[in-house]
Amino acid sequence: MPPKITNPIAWQQAELLMQPAFIRVVDNIRKQLDASAWQGTYHDVLIWPPSTTDEMKALVTGLLQEMESATPEAADEIRDTLSRLPMPHPGYHLQLQRQEQKVSIDLWELCYQVCFANYSPENDIADIDTSLIDELGEVDWQHLDNKTKDLVAQVFANLPTH
Repeated sequence: MPPKITNPIAWQQAELLMQPAFIRVVDNIRKQLDASAWQGTYHDVLIWPPSTTDEMKALVTGLLQEMESATPEAADEIRDTLSRLPMPHPGYHLQLQRQEQKVSIDLWELCYQVCFANYSPENDIADIDTSLIDELGEVDWQHLDNKTKDLVAQVFANLPTH
């Protein structure tokens, strides 16, 4: 799940960092893939809140599909129902494969690790890594590049070796 951002300044800093971080994550993954035996494909996925049951996922998915062809009145009722149900957020995963081995990497989680200091998916609240922002309030490109390169290299170093 995306981390909660606790104040407007941190929100602005996150907006400043997330897109460049994502671009650098994808670029560094491409470089790592070029030098490895792993094959990678990217996939859009839905990320559900952890306690969501399969039945609830099916209900929400069905209501979302119904809404596509519903009358305006029915769509309003569906939206009202959906507002009380757990909703997924979009995710983007890299599926790595080498022979029979498969590994899935959540690219947004990697971006969060780049942009936030000591980010962990278990923590609801995260603090911006302010070392990625220079004294003028702009992106420190060199530090962003270095941190992203190191994190992606660490991911590939931790892949199964056989």
